[in-house]
Amino acid sequence: PPLITINVPPDYPRPSKMTRSAALSSLVLSLLCAGVLVPAASAFVAHPAAPAPSTCAAARSQAVPSCPPLRSTAADETSATETTDDDSDDNKEDNNSDALGLTPELRKITDAFASIPDEKMRYKQLLYMAQQLPPVEPSVAVPENKVPGCLSTVYVFASPSPTYSDDGTVTFVGDSDGLLTKGLVALLVRGLSGCTPEQIATVDAEFINAAKISQSLTPGRNNGFLNMLAVMKRKAAELADGVGEEAAAAQDDAPAEAGDSDGDIITTFDQRDGKPMYNEIMSKLIAILKPTSITLTDNSDQHAGHAGSKGWEESGESHFALEIVSEAFGGLAAVKRHQLVYMLLGETMEKIHALQISSKTPEEVA
Repeated sequence: PPLITINVPPDYPRPSKMTRSAALSSLVLSLLCAGVLVPAASAFVAHPAAPAPSTCAAARSQAVPSCPPLRSTAADETSATETTDDDSDDNKEDNNSDALGLTPELRKITDAFASIPDEKMRYKQLLYMAQQLPPVEPSVAVPENKVPGCLSTVYVFASPSPTYSDDGTVTFVGDSDGLLTKGLVALLVRGLSGCTPEQIATVDAEFINAAKISQSLTPGRNNGFLNMLAVMKRKAAELADGVGEEAAAAQDDAPAEAGDSDGDIITTFDQRDGKPMYNEIMSKLIAILKPTSITLTDNSDQHAGHAGSKGWEESGESHFALEIVSEAFGGLAAVKRHQLVYMLLGETMEKIHALQISSKTPEEVA
């Protein structure tokens, strides 16, 4: 096999006195997560390519970072480029025949954990994943997103991926006040984000045993994990059942001509020079939701230089607070209203870091 040069990041978690076996286990897990190694029947085989996930790729990179990055030689990278298409097709076939119904990413994670003989290293990797889980906005930590039956407080939230209108995929975010539980949340967020509700529904919770992670869980935490998976499946199904219909209803049922009845429907706004994110958000929401009141506040200056925001890099826009009143929200719970706004904004949401939403109907503000 080709020679592979591996650079293990200095911040990769290790026990202070790591045995040679534990060190090897840590290295192997990193290789598996990076796609450099694949498990064989009784040994590890060098693999030149890290195949791209076939179906569940749209939003995963925004959800949870991958395992510590590794670098291979230029020859490996060339080989990877040549084999990506074939590997993607193979992944589709493997996922269809997966006995546990796992997504490609969840299968990769499960195999990686199962290949590590050291229980402490598996536990350590869960803690590392917890540390890498991005923080959630305060609007996520609401009763509608709380997972019942967990020893720790857990919140999970599902929203349409930026490509939802094309492929129907879902993005998850989550958080917990317990570090180990947070690692389980990170595992599920990474493994399920970017997949369709149908793919998520087929996942068998038994994979936690196949990954040998259950060995590190108390009965209470194991029950909490089952509840997390169940809630994420339900939220994905709700998106499939409701978001598309709500968007269509909002567009079809809105007044055909703004202001033709009571004269208070907003149809225009003052565009701001050099503020493309602000103008995009206002334009899209006014055109579809026909609000009677809408206020968009740019709070980006309070989060100057926030990493990962395309809007900040382009125009200094990253954080917004939206207050909107529209008949389109009638009969929808708060979570559904937020999901509707996210879907209508589409690619714009990908460019900003946070959007705080207050959505009401005219009756609720009367």
